Amino acid sequence: MNKVTPDADRLLDEAIDLVIRLQIAPDNPVSIEMIRAWRARGPQHERVWTQVSDVHGMSGKVLTDRRKADRRRQFAPSRRNFMLGGAVGLGALAAGSLFAPDAILRARADYITAKGEIRRIPLPDGSLATLGPDSAIAVAFGAEQRDITLLKGMCFFDVSADGVLPFQVHCGHVAVVARGTAFDMSSDAGIVSLGVDTGSVDARLDQSNPQALRLEAGDWASFDPDSQASERGRREPGQVGSWRENLIIAEREPVAALVARIGRWVPGRILIADPSIGAARVSGLFDVGDPLRALEAAVLPAGGRVRQAASFLTVISSI
Repeated sequence: MNKVTPDADRLLDEAIDLVIRLQIAPDNPVSIEMIRAWRARGPQHERVWTQVSDVHGMSGKVLTDRRKADRRRQFAPSRRNFMLGGAVGLGALAAGSLFAPDAILRARADYITAKGEIRRIPLPDGSLATLGPDSAIAVAFGAEQRDITLLKGMCFFDVSADGVLPFQVHCGHVAVVARGTAFDMSSDAGIVSLGVDTGSVDARLDQSNPQALRLEAGDWASFDPDSQASERGRREPGQVGSWRENLIIAEREPVAALVARIGRWVPGRILIADPSIGAARVSGLFDVGDPLRALEAAVLPAGGRVRQAASFLTVISSI
């Protein structure tokens, strides 16, 4: 009878799950016994475990024969497995704090949302802020200011007119000034994006730069503070802030930024194992009513695929 060779991808998924389990509870004897039993299933299981565990420096925790492990290092992990394994390791190390509040963010934020949550926030001047999922803002309103800081994520602002005080939103190095307008602002993977629904806004990449970029209704722009680069284009005004209706529109957008935006509807962390996928650009309409399918559609043109390594970790790797 011929012996069926186990599928390599399935074995890799199982090994990653075991690594994550062990990193969450390194002293749990049940986890250690599960790993030993899994490795004992056959030589391919043992080889995959050696590749994954060596990448994470975890062999000493469970291997009973160190010399045996040293000899197995001739089976060096492929570049794909190394990148995937390294990404999963980073995610697993952070898993202990995944569900705990981000103390620094919460200390600064006046309003904050969870994954998949959209919240409408009436502001003191009669304006309305619609805060997207996994997002946070700080509000500073008074007799002499109408200032908001977008600390994380995305927000749509419907601004009430004021003949004296400008309505200002800051996000990193980008500052926006608006009066009696409606606009959308987001920060995804370090890229700040703006879209104007009605009226106009003035945007500066750096507050010390006197030159402002004027955006009218239907205009959109994106800013990359690291490269000081900016892009702009046009779309139908009704399409601005479409995420409020569970739709995300992308026009030659970096996959890393698009994944970060869609990821606000996906529980847990998302890690891109191959940097070339994140750097690719895609266009399309994505329905985050089914966020995993939207994520798959976003990365497929860049040669990526989506795999859930655990309930709190989604990994994007090369096909």
